[in-house]
Amino acid sequence: TDTAEEESFALSISSTSDAEFDAVVGNIEDIIMDDEFQVLQRSFMDKYYEEFEDTEENKLAYTPIFNEYLSLVEKYIEEQLLKRIPGFNMAAFTSTLKHHKDEVTDDIFDMLLTFMDFLAFKEMFLDYKAEKEGRGLDLSSDLVVTSLCKASSTPASQNTLRH
Repeated sequence: TDTAEEESFALSISSTSDAEFDAVVGNIEDIIMDDEFQVLQRSFMDKYYEEFEDTEENKLAYTPIFNEYLSLVEKYIEEQLLKRIPGFNMAAFTSTLKHHKDEVTDDIFDMLLTFMDFLAFKEMFLDYKAEKEGRGLDLSSDLVVTSLCKASSTPASQNTLRH
């Protein structure tokens, strides 16, 4: 059967490919943390974030923006990886990535997902837009402040007031 052969082949190369995968992920972490990449991605989002709306419907304008993002950012990362790992293949890596999702930090996986998944790409823009417009995550309704010291239930300001 073909599947048994494929599985044994996959097992025989898994340890090598795991090491290669880990090396690629380590390099991607270095690349996306680099200031040059951060500037590239932020300037791209600055250019287009106002186009995006948090609605179910996707505008036709999103498609060329997504394609431009792919050609700009994915190409940049691929070029950087090729400098570090001769013979690197982005298509092969992205297909391997889906099987190794649990081994990659969320930040890296989410960023790489923006190459493969339009909805992840749109979500990145909506998050960026919210940040730019000062509508970041509002956790104030979930925030509970508790005192670490077990003082009396009377506030300190009332303790010092004597009539």
